Amino acid sequence: MSAGRLGRFTATLEGLRERSRGRALEPRTGHDFASNDYLGLAVAPRMRAAMADALERGVDIGARGSRLLRGNDPEHEALEREAAAFFGAPACLFFASGFDANLAIFSTLPRRGDLIVHDTLIHASVHAGMQAGKAECVDGGHNDPGRVEEAIRAWRAAGGKGTPFIAVESIYSMDGDAAPLADLMEIAERHDGFLVADEAHATGVFGPDGRGLAAPYEGREGLICVHTCGKALGVSGALVTAHPALLDFLVNRARPFIYATAPSPLVASGVREALRMLKDEPERRTRLADLVKVAEGSLRQRLGVPASGSQIIPVLLRSNARAAAVAARVRADGYDCRAIRPPTVPEGTARLRISITLNVDAETVMGLVDSIARAMDEVPA
Repeated sequence: MSAGRLGRFTATLEGLRERSRGRALEPRTGHDFASNDYLGLAVAPRMRAAMADALERGVDIGARGSRLLRGNDPEHEALEREAAAFFGAPACLFFASGFDANLAIFSTLPRRGDLIVHDTLIHASVHAGMQAGKAECVDGGHNDPGRVEEAIRAWRAAGGKGTPFIAVESIYSMDGDAAPLADLMEIAERHDGFLVADEAHATGVFGPDGRGLAAPYEGREGLICVHTCGKALGVSGALVTAHPALLDFLVNRARPFIYATAPSPLVASGVREALRMLKDEPERRTRLADLVKVAEGSLRQRLGVPASGSQIIPVLLRSNARAAAVAARVRADGYDCRAIRPPTVPEGTARLRISITLNVDAETVMGLVDSIARAMDEVPA
């Protein structure tokens, strides 16, 4: 009887393995080319000292409840004030993760009768939010403002009378390319809509003081930004910046906010320090940009890999099996670079996702490229 209950799960898992799509938890070993700790803040001595100091001054480890009950802590409120000032936004709301933030935004703010036009490559958390919501959803292609506007016009022509929302990532997590935010912001304003920019992979890395690629538009009524804290900021959580009315609506109606235990006050304290470090230590962004240039030049010369324009560089291998095999050989050489396969990326686009961080140096970057080149020779297409 037990085998019968488990059969559908084990059969699905076996099918995934047969298609080289199985996943498993693996230890963190080798040089870091897989994490999103772009500025090395997760291991920075200053961050460690700040967290230790927060404990010494009595900051709580746990929040003890949801923010609407007893979980609202002075550290949460201080972080939200400081983050709003840092990003130049009218207001800010702290979530436990970027996934929670996107789930809350897209299941709550767009209502029945509204339209969400999303980029083809938008993050899974946005899809989860759209599935939980009631708005109509349309694929707007990838980085195609014309198609986005065409979708809005077609919806209006068919009788759509609600509000359009445009959902994009400012830097795409698997391709590393940037969204045309200026064009999309104009489209949103032209149609009395909202642009929701997930800045997960831009916050800390791009813009003045690392304020992200949407920094020129922060403060506009039609902009909502998600600044993830678990990547370049080195901690965890997410900061949503937007007009106060939108954030107040989330506090009152968003289930992922209302019914979840609040983020750790200690974590909030760490995010506050990370924001200070972005202003105090601009050389981290300079060093990262220099490392990215080294990686781009070497990958282009050795493997013909085009530059993505960011610290995320994909090496397309197409085949799931080849991507997994090349990644295994590279990891055996001491470089932690992972294979990314469907459904995280579209079918036929399995790849290595190279993430450049300050946890490595130029010599190590060159060693990684050598290892990938050898592995690709050993595992032909």
